[in-house]
Amino acid sequence: MMRRRSTLIAGCTALAVALGASACSGDPVTAGGGDNGGDKALSGQSVTVAGVWSGTEQKNFQKVLDAFTAKTGAKTQFTSTGDNVSTFVGSKIEGGNAPDVVMVPQLGVLQQFAAEGWLTPLSTTAEQSVDDGFAPVWKNYGSVDGTLYGLYFKAAHKSTVWYSPDALAQAGVEAPKTYEDMLKAGRTVSDSGLAAFSVAGQDGWTLTDWFENVYLSQAGPEKYDALAAHKLKWTDASVVKALTTLGELFKDKQLVAGGAQEALSTDFPGSVEKVFGPEPKAGMVYEGDFVAGVAHDQFGKTIGKDAKFFPFPAVNGGSAPVVSGGDAAVVVKAGKNAEAGMKLLEFLATPEAAAVWAKAGGFLSPNKKVAPASYGDDVTRATAASLIAAGDSDSVRFDMSDQAPAAFGGTKGAGEWKILQDFLRDPADPKATAAELEAAATKAYKG
Repeated sequence: MMRRRSTLIAGCTALAVALGASACSGDPVTAGGGDNGGDKALSGQSVTVAGVWSGTEQKNFQKVLDAFTAKTGAKTQFTSTGDNVSTFVGSKIEGGNAPDVVMVPQLGVLQQFAAEGWLTPLSTTAEQSVDDGFAPVWKNYGSVDGTLYGLYFKAAHKSTVWYSPDALAQAGVEAPKTYEDMLKAGRTVSDSGLAAFSVAGQDGWTLTDWFENVYLSQAGPEKYDALAAHKLKWTDASVVKALTTLGELFKDKQLVAGGAQEALSTDFPGSVEKVFGPEPKAGMVYEGDFVAGVAHDQFGKTIGKDAKFFPFPAVNGGSAPVVSGGDAAVVVKAGKNAEAGMKLLEFLATPEAAAVWAKAGGFLSPNKKVAPASYGDDVTRATAASLIAAGDSDSVRFDMSDQAPAAFGGTKGAGEWKILQDFLRDPADPKATAAELEAAATKAYKG
């Protein structure tokens, strides 16, 4: 799934370098790398895997699973869960048909699964790979009460604003450094004939990402952490202020392509199409690094030339936000072949596995042992380098809605997703929206 989730990145210097980088091709990676070197120890066994990915992401992850098969002999079967991973997995466990491995896109869901007693701790081999190749923050994200359950295989950079260089050049504007300048530049783009932003309001998770970047920059990391843990109420003045700031964008028909009504009927791939498709309707689209995969794979854009990004800019004098996310692999106790599932996690912890998807594109690994040459273009290489460099940075924060219980931060048509969609539809009363968010959060966190 093309999500935040789908998100540690920092280093605006590295990002700035990436803006002018041109794409370059790399040699394809064979499944498992070279002769695979496997002993086929799992021949005849099968591993079932569930995750939110579909489309291009599912296709590319299948290449990783095929590499595992080539190395171990184990067959794999992947099932796309849709957005509601928690509901999907819970029903499968209850029905006696649990997957062996789940790729969990939300920190809150991983914690929920662990609290339910559904997960098997990572093996010594997998944990050693995490200790050797990953920054400590990723081990912390994958741990619950000191026990490591999740391996972060795929990471996402959630603080990038993608744009058409032609659109900005035609309007005579440059990549902005502040949020206020971004809106000003957007209005200039609009005056030149295109809307400023394509907003994927049909997918509520994109709206949580908008909020998180504004809030982190405006309120700072300490309040961000407190709100993420619901130690700070959503009715706090800092939340109302961030909603007010975001509402200035949402209510401006000059800035949002087609206004709120069209935004609410636009999904994430559609939002990218409106900027990089054959008939552009907007100059910019905010979302994570995975925008590049859609722009390249579906619309043939050369990343770094036809499609560029600038870091999400600082808001009201704050620091530029750095929001991350990622998908963690976990082993389900109730799976029919959890033992082979753990072998899959041990494979996913290797740079060999990450390199398969890295070469295919649309992927960042938090594994510092993945060679830069594994990535197919200079922009992704620079972004991956900043991901690794950000591992020990206190400025980086994990996607807030992904840290929340799924009922609040990760359920289609409910909780934060729906409330922010309603806010996009009518942003006139930020205080009322904050009260709705607090009521929904209180119920979800108690549950």
